[in-house]
Order: sequence, then structure tokens, then C-alpha cells
Amino acid sequence: MTNTDPDIVVLRQGTEGLSTSTYANEIRKRLPDHDIAHARTVHQEHELIERARVATGISIDNALVERAEDLELFVVAASGYNHLPIELLSERGIAVSNAAGIHAPGIAEQALGYCLTFARRLHVGWERKKDNEWRHYKAHEFTGSTVTVVGLGAIGQAFAQRLQGMDVKTIGVRYTPQKGGPTDEVIGFNDREFHEALSRTDYLVLSTPLTDETRNLIGEVELATLPPRAVVINVCRGPVIDTDALLASLQKEDIRGAAMDVTDPEPLPADHPLWQLKNVFITPHMGGHTPKHWDRLADILAENVRKLDDGEFNSLRNQVNAPNTLRAAERMHTGASD
Repeated sequence: MTNTDPDIVVLRQGTEGLSTSTYANEIRKRLPDHDIAHARTVHQEHELIERARVATGISIDNALVERAEDLELFVVAASGYNHLPIELLSERGIAVSNAAGIHAPGIAEQALGYCLTFARRLHVGWERKKDNEWRHYKAHEFTGSTVTVVGLGAIGQAFAQRLQGMDVKTIGVRYTPQKGGPTDEVIGFNDREFHEALSRTDYLVLSTPLTDETRNLIGEVELATLPPRAVVINVCRGPVIDTDALLASLQKEDIRGAAMDVTDPEPLPADHPLWQLKNVFITPHMGGHTPKHWDRLADILAENVRKLDDGEFNSLRNQVNAPNTLRAAERMHTGASD
């Protein structure tokens, strides 16, 4: 029977084809001394969240937040959180943490796969294999290439670490270059410095968040600055690239190719010209998909629950909001007196 007064409630909606029942089981393994309930219906969600200290899932709406009398933390099962009622959650003293970092291994491997595919032209062999065609073709070497990684967060760093030992030159681009990073060079978004790096780039890997500064970061001027041998790889957000400018550059063969796990618009319409180009890879925003999704998210949730248990409300991992501390203190005091 479902516990009607749990510490932690797992909401019903899954992600990436993964059931939240598995997620609930992973949390139980990490927190055997806590009561964890898995809500399988909307009605169960409304009942279970009333007294829960922690909730987790893809999203939470205003109605659930309003019913959550004792909620201290919501762990969103995604890196993005703009779809959440952040203001309401913060106003009610509820901390929010996200899944930042859990997708990094899969996306880093995807980006590396794109690089090696273009370097060895594996896609050409795959096409000829479909036609039973044994015909030689020329490939390139990844060795000696210059790889520029735009964004050195969890994904960018995971990707750069996978390049170690591959005998390539690496350039990292980040807002605060003084922090350094796992690349041979680290530069900022200074226009002159960034364009100089582009001019010697063989593989441009975009792993930066979408902000006002990075929207259309790669446009006509930047694509023209890249050498004709360059490959553009986007594993972050579609609008970081000006799609029309990219299409024109690819059609004119001003660059060698592109690989995109994200597009603008997304999903890419079936009649979009990018689908027809043989020097373009497109995957349906699945770079972060991994069967270890729930394992890694359960680690974040369990760490934060232990911190809440120890009274460390202000040092939660991946916290993305600033909850009303007065409301939080009032709720905790009320809970202690019940």
C-alpha cells in the first residue's frame, strides 16, 4: 500500500523512456531510513505531497505546490528549470535543485563520437555498406586536430577529459577564463580572442548554456572565420547557432560538416533542407540519454536529503533558487511543534 505520509514523494511522469518506479527504488537504496513513496496517479500525487519534505520529478505545478504544506525541497529531473513555478516555490521557502551534470557522460561521449565519425568518415562507409558497395574512400586523422570547446561546465569538462591522450590541441571558452579548465588553452568570449581561436579550429564543440550572450553565438561571421576543414558540433541548445547561416555555410561547403543533437527550431521540420545534406548528422536531442539517468539523479537527491537532515539548508547541491528563509523557518518550526 502506498504510504500516505512519506518523507519523499516521487512524482509519476518519467523521462527519456525511463519509469519513475526505478527512480524510487534507487532512492530507497540510498536512503533506507526514509519513507519513499511513488505516486502512480495524479490523485496520489495530490495526497502524498501534502506532508512530504521532499518531492522530485520532471515538473511540479502550482496546485501541487499549494498543497505541499511541509515541502522543503523539490529536485527536478532535468537540467532546465524554467518550466517550474520558481517564484512560488521560492516564496513558500522551498529549495529547488536540478539534475545538472548527470547528462555529462552521455553527451560527452556523443560529441566525441561525432568527432571520430567525421575524422574517419565512418558515415561514408555506413552508406556504402547499405548498398553492398566495396569501394575505397579517403579518411582523415583526428590526431593533431584543434578542438575548441565552447562552455566548460560539466559537459564541456567531461568532453575535454575524454580528449586527453588523443594527441589533439584543445581550446576552452568560458565566461571566467581565470578559472582555467582541462584544456590546453582557456579563453573568454572576448570577440577578438574568440574569433582568433575559431580561425584555427578543426572541430567546434558547443556545450554552453543558452543565454543572451550565447544566442546566435555562431552566425555568418563566425562560420566564415572557421577553416573549410572545420566541423561544427552542437550538443547544447539549438539557438546557439544561427540555423540559416549554418545551412548556407554547409551548402556552399564553407565548412566540412555539422553534427547536431539540438536544432532551432526543435524538432526540426521534416521538410527542412538540413535533412537532405549528406555532410550533416542530426540526432533527436538524445545525447544525454543513459540508463544511469536515475542512478545519478538519486545520488544528488540523497546528498541533499542528508544535508537537510543535518540542517544544512543553504549548501544544497545544484540549488537554483533562493527560497524565502523566513517562510522556511516558519514551516520547519511548525513541523517541529506538531
